[in-house]
Amino acid sequence: MSGGAGRDEGPRARPDIVLCPGGPMLVFGDLVVEDDQGQQHHTHRPVSAICRCGKSSSAPWCDGTHKALPDRQRP
Repeated sequence: MSGGAGRDEGPRARPDIVLCPGGPMLVFGDLVVEDDQGQQHHTHRPVSAICRCGKSSSAPWCDGTHKALPDRQRP
């Protein structure tokens, strides 16, 4: 993704979303994240980690549970 309000533009500009191998999706900036139940979660943090393994006890946010999963069950 490109663009984004308040982002530094240029050759070292960071992306808006980063998929961590075997781990969460990192999103940057103020957002609204909708979970699988349709509930909206607002975040105002500079960086938020969203669960991709489906095992987090604090979904939609990552709680690190993916670290305890076998490799074949990680995203």
